[in-house]
Amino acid sequence: MGKYLMVVLAMMIVGMAIAFLSPFGGARDEPFYPLFWASVGGAIVVIIYSSYQNRKAQQKLRRERRKKYKK
Repeated sequence: MGKYLMVVLAMMIVGMAIAFLSPFGGARDEPFYPLFWASVGGAIVVIIYSSYQNRKAQQKLRRERRKKYKK
C-alpha cells in the first residue's frame, strides 16, 4: 500500500472514532452514523484500490518474466 493510501486509510479510521467520541470527552449520546459509515465505505474503497494496484503490478512483473524467458 502506498504512502498516500496509508494516510487516507488512517484518516478514515480516525473518522470512525470521531463518530462515536465527543469533543468534550467520553462517548456521544447519539453517535454520528453518517460519518461512521462514510469512513467505513472510504476505508473499503482504499483497501480495494490498493489490492487492485498490487494485482496489476504483479501481472506486469509476471509478463516481463515470461518475456525474458521466451527469448
